Amino acid sequence: MKALRHLLSMEDLDRDNIEYLLNLTAGYVEVSQRKIPRIPALRGKTVALAFYEDSTRTRISFATAASRLSADTITFDAKRSSVNKGESLRDTIETISALGVHGIVVRHPDSGASRQVCEWTDVVIINAGDGRNQHPTQALADLYTARAHFGALDNKRVAIIGDIKNSRVARSNAIGFTKMGAEVIFVAPKTLLPPNLNGWPVAHTHDINEVLDNIDICYLLRMQLERSAAAAIPTLREFHHEYGLTSARANRLKNDALIMHPGPINRDVEISGEVAERPNSVIGEQVANGVPARMAVLFALIGSRLDLVDSESAVA
Repeated sequence: MKALRHLLSMEDLDRDNIEYLLNLTAGYVEVSQRKIPRIPALRGKTVALAFYEDSTRTRISFATAASRLSADTITFDAKRSSVNKGESLRDTIETISALGVHGIVVRHPDSGASRQVCEWTDVVIINAGDGRNQHPTQALADLYTARAHFGALDNKRVAIIGDIKNSRVARSNAIGFTKMGAEVIFVAPKTLLPPNLNGWPVAHTHDINEVLDNIDICYLLRMQLERSAAAAIPTLREFHHEYGLTSARANRLKNDALIMHPGPINRDVEISGEVAERPNSVIGEQVANGVPARMAVLFALIGSRLDLVDSESAVA
C-alpha cells in the first residue's frame, strides 16, 4: 500500500489504499450513528477549508467530518477575502499555512490547482475538486456507497452518463471503479465527451439504450451549465429526451441496479424527478456517506501515516 502525503487524485491511490479508506469509512459510518457522533481522533488539529468555487455538499461534509473528529476548522471564502483585493492563490495558501493549520482542503476552478498548491506549503493538501480534473473524495464516497450494496465491485458494470467532458467526478470515478475491478463505460454525445479518451480505462458509446439492460450502476452526471455545457447540445429538453434517465429507461434496469448522481440534480434534465425518488436510487446515501468518507481521508492524512494507522484506534 502506498504511503500518502496528500490526496490530489484517484491516481494517487492503489487498490489497497482504496480498500483501507473504505474500511475506515465503514467504521466512521458507525461513529456517525452514535448518539454523540464525535471522537477525539484529530483533537488539537486544525483543518482549513479553502473554497474558490461554490459548494454545498462537499464544503458542509468536510466541515462536519472535521467536527466529528474533534478537529478545529478555519473556513476561507474567496468571495469575502483578500482575493477580491488581488491576493494570489499562492499568497493565500502561504497565509493559511502560517496560521499553523495541519491540513488544507482546496476547491478551485482551475485543473491542477491543488497539485500546484503542494509546491507552496508543507501542509497536507486534500483536493475537494479542481476544475474538470479530479474529485477524489466524491469518488471514495461513491465507491463506499456501491460497495455497501454489492459487497464487492469486481466485475460490476458501471455506466457514467451525461456531461463527461466537464466532469471531474467522471474522471475520478472512472479510475476508482476500475481499480476496484469494475468495468466502466461512458455514455454521452460526442460533444460532451473529452476530445481524446486514449489512456482512459473505459469504453464509450453514444447510445444510452445500448447499456441499460446489463449495467449494475447507472451513474448520472449533472449538466455543467456554469462551464458552458448547454452550448454542446441543442437544448436541455433534447438532452433529456436522448440521454436522460426517464421512467421508461429506468424500468429497463436490472432489479438490483443502483441509480447514482453526485448532485446537485437538474431534475428532468439528466434524471426525471420520479426516478430520483425510486427505492434503488441511492443519491441520498451518497450525500450521507460523504461525511464518513471524508473523515477517513482526514484521519489517514492528518491523524497518522496511511501505511501505519491502526484502524481500530481511528474510530475509538
